Amino acid sequence: MLPVANPKTSISFELFPPKTEEGYQKLLATIEQLCALKPDFISCTYGAGGGSREKTLDIVEHIQTQWGIKAVAHLTCVLHTKDEILNILQEMKRRHIHQVLALRGDPPKEHPDWQPGPKNFKYSCELVSFIRQHFGSYFDIGVAGFPEGHLLAPNRDVDAQYLKSKIDAGADYVITQLFFNNQDYFDYRSRLKKLGVNKPVIPGILPITDYQALIKFCALCGASIPAQVHEIFKPIADNPEKMLEAGIHFAIQQCRQLLDKGAPGLHFYCLNKTHPVDVILKAVRE
Repeated sequence: MLPVANPKTSISFELFPPKTEEGYQKLLATIEQLCALKPDFISCTYGAGGGSREKTLDIVEHIQTQWGIKAVAHLTCVLHTKDEILNILQEMKRRHIHQVLALRGDPPKEHPDWQPGPKNFKYSCELVSFIRQHFGSYFDIGVAGFPEGHLLAPNRDVDAQYLKSKIDAGADYVITQLFFNNQDYFDYRSRLKKLGVNKPVIPGILPITDYQALIKFCALCGASIPAQVHEIFKPIADNPEKMLEAGIHFAIQQCRQLLDKGAPGLHFYCLNKTHPVDVILKAVRE
């Protein structure tokens, strides 16, 4: 099930493990600030190829034990054998971690041509099935969804079928990739409903604070940037204050429309920062 006591409208944040000890200590302070915003859960990403696995589990365990907030550990298939994944899941259970986001993952830069073999999983639906097979209902399992279709999917309808395979394998809920046109989310939800998918599909929200960085990031992940976003942010790209103000306003409007039209919650990609999510969330909750 969704890691929320009352799943009418969930609020959640996503963090990533820092690469340095100084960054880790800063993140602990950020976690305290984010927990004060009373989220339903916080997720922590997983470095490509598992490079930050221990840090991910440390952060998730810290959120749960120190702050009493449910925390979700990301888990990717890439570079891991099935036996290694089983060991990771057993370690999660040993730490009393009940929440996992099951992902295929992308090959790391140092292994760009990595391909799965007989001892690996090729798809995240296989990982979901494996978790259910070995751990039953112990884990609440989330999976990733792509309102605009995954980069590797030939079209959006096929992508929706891929998502259904994850749900059929035992996934409990979906967190989407970022998007800026809400109609993409509503259309995605309709495609899934036609396939009989009735699990919660939580929209992923990235507040816009840096126009140039946004262009580079979206080019990598396959998310499109609507003309409206270019029109708003391109003229103020060199003005950080105006950029932040406009980004907050855009996110508030986006979030309000999503909730008004039945989205089951909001998942904020905070980039290890409290601001401007704190301001956006306050406005949305009013």
